[in-house]
Amino acid sequence: MTVINVNSPKGRLSAEQRRTLAETLTDAVLVPEVGQFAPQARPGFQVLFTEREADAMAIGGRVLADTGIDAMVIDIAVMDGDWRQEVRTAVIERILAAMADAVGQPEPSPAWWVNFRVIDEGSWGSSGGVLSVLSLLETGVFTEDKVKAIRAALNA
Repeated sequence: MTVINVNSPKGRLSAEQRRTLAETLTDAVLVPEVGQFAPQARPGFQVLFTEREADAMAIGGRVLADTGIDAMVIDIAVMDGDWRQEVRTAVIERILAAMADAVGQPEPSPAWWVNFRVIDEGSWGSSGGVLSVLSLLETGVFTEDKVKAIRAALNA
């Protein structure tokens, strides 16, 4: 289970860009998380687009409406698992590249920030109860190497 929340100024992203990002941001996390491209795992991902008026966001002590700065915050919340630094780095780089590609920029704005949060095992709920990444390991979407890495990370 993964939630990606894109916080942007109102009107910054078009409906078509949001459609593109719904898919590319999902895959930007999915591939490093499960170890392979697995479209059947997509239902476990939500992408939320939160828009705020340009005077309801600030950077450097000034509201965006007064700066012209292209600022966004992308917040990623994932279930506990194999989130070594190199995996987190891959996710963050893939998220920023997908954002730049979707809006037609050659590179991400330095004012696009990504927060990567791991939700502790036993602290994620759905379907009327608490979920565990361990119950997802037998679904066939994770590579064998990822299954071993997740089990090792949770037993550490």
